[in-house]
Amino acid sequence: MILTALNAYYERLLERETPGLSRPGFSQQKISFALMLDASGELASVIDLRDTSGKKPQPRLMNVPQPPKRSSNVEPATLWDKTSYALGVSATSKRVEQEHAAFKDRHVELLEGQEDAGLQALLRFLKQWHPDAFVGHPLFPADMLDANIVFGLYGERGFLHERPAALALLARADGDGAPVAEGLCLVTGRHAPLARLHPSIKGVNGAQSSGASIVSFNKKSFESYGKEQGDNAPASEQATFAYTTALNHLLRREEGNHQRMQIGDATVVFWAEADDAARAEVAENVFAAMLDPPADDASETELLRLALERVRRSQAVPDLGPGLDPGTRMYVLGLAPNASRLSIRYWMQGDLGEFARRLAEHHEDLRLEPSPWRTPPPLWRLLLAAAPTRNGKAKSEDVPPQLAGELARAVLQGHRYPQSLLNVLVMRMRADGDVGPARVALCKAVLARSRRLQPRDTNTDPNTDDRSVPVSLDLANTDPGYVLGRLFSTLENVQRAALGDRLNATIRDRYYGAASATPASVFPVLLRNAQHHLSRLRKDKPGFAVNLEKEIGETVDLLPAEFPRSLRIEAQGHFAIGYYHQTQARFARRDGAQADEDDTQDDTTDTAGEPA
Repeated sequence: MILTALNAYYERLLERETPGLSRPGFSQQKISFALMLDASGELASVIDLRDTSGKKPQPRLMNVPQPPKRSSNVEPATLWDKTSYALGVSATSKRVEQEHAAFKDRHVELLEGQEDAGLQALLRFLKQWHPDAFVGHPLFPADMLDANIVFGLYGERGFLHERPAALALLARADGDGAPVAEGLCLVTGRHAPLARLHPSIKGVNGAQSSGASIVSFNKKSFESYGKEQGDNAPASEQATFAYTTALNHLLRREEGNHQRMQIGDATVVFWAEADDAARAEVAENVFAAMLDPPADDASETELLRLALERVRRSQAVPDLGPGLDPGTRMYVLGLAPNASRLSIRYWMQGDLGEFARRLAEHHEDLRLEPSPWRTPPPLWRLLLAAAPTRNGKAKSEDVPPQLAGELARAVLQGHRYPQSLLNVLVMRMRADGDVGPARVALCKAVLARSRRLQPRDTNTDPNTDDRSVPVSLDLANTDPGYVLGRLFSTLENVQRAALGDRLNATIRDRYYGAASATPASVFPVLLRNAQHHLSRLRKDKPGFAVNLEKEIGETVDLLPAEFPRSLRIEAQGHFAIGYYHQTQARFARRDGAQADEDDTQDDTTDTAGEPA
């Protein structure tokens, strides 16, 4: 299914004459220099093809004859290669003599008897070239070693591999060599020559820079019925070239490429199936904006928010661009590195409107009031909430890999969020006491979606609670975890009010983990300490002390007669939500125009939230 969709995508790209797309027999490679030869085979000039606009020169992507698949073997490319093969010089290779000899032998055999002036110039160059001439040569730059190079004929435009004679030679060369078995291609369903090895896929973060494979068999344990290599999953040479070329096109590292993004350890690519390139590009841009909303463009963000809101209410999707069709078919592929292979993290397909509806549901599940974000948080940013914080910051490499894939699948397929997400979030909050909006929103999303998708039978279970997880402070909510979270926030406020700036650590810093997991062992102590804090407040702010004491009493009245000995993981999620809601409601009151003067004097920075 995946390879078939990629093969069809390549054919559409080929029909549209997509710039930079490799045609059969070619692939895009990073080329740094061009050696321009005169008719006698002498080196006339060296052209630096690299992009020098940045701090460091970057190689140029160029369509060249498809390279061989190398592991430990010595196998030269045709009409181009790195300097160890083409010139016999290298700063890293330990078998440079073998590599250059293989390059020279192949091209002498291939080019002997050719009448094209450019091909003859390369043949003469290789016959008379000696690697010792590289050192001290005035035309060779110092940073050329181990770079990929191509050849050209001095005084003529283009390069040797682009000349008609070279293209004809390459076509004939592909037909020579060892016999190729034919069979039924599992990708196209047609009888055709089958590929033994599949071309490498480059651009997946964390994978080998030389490329990795989705389909490969290099051990006996991977083979079946005595078949070797590609015979275990027969795909035609044309199909293997098509799907790998399409995937490398999607994975290209270009500033304007909106078809790839990083979510956790997975490199995600997506594409649209549309009648013309313009419609496909509009759909892909909208899908990219849904997954990663533009944070610096207020108008685009508002337009996207309105679109998702209309989808959530089953209304028509407004045009976010010319030719946008909610019925456009979208394909999403998540790839993760796995040594020399690639793992398929997830594979999804569906209509653009369907994906938009699921993202709208995701944003609704995350919703908190007041909203802690100006724009909906992208998945990659939300995943940082599941990582440990160091000095208030989290790193993407600390996000559990499997969790990232499960969360992306849940959001894009509309399934339940992984239960492990709630476990990780609760563990992180207990460990570092950071009860921030991202973590609370995810806790709320896991609980809200689980409750919404849980089948309920109110006829057989009269105690079924159909109340949704609140988005803001709910004074009528009697869930023990939620109420305990509110109480903990109130007790922290009492401590802050009584001790002011002299606090080295609040009760959240010291007791949050124990209070959320084993309330019966912690809350009696906290309530006794609160009485000492209230007695101090009564001396300076008697009215404020009365209000806080009343708030504690009203919250405790919502609890059962005894504090729970322990809370399950779901209840600990409600604890975090209750704590966050109570804290945010208090800060909202303090920011209000009618806030009590004494109350505002005790305002402190909210370390649990982030500014909108």
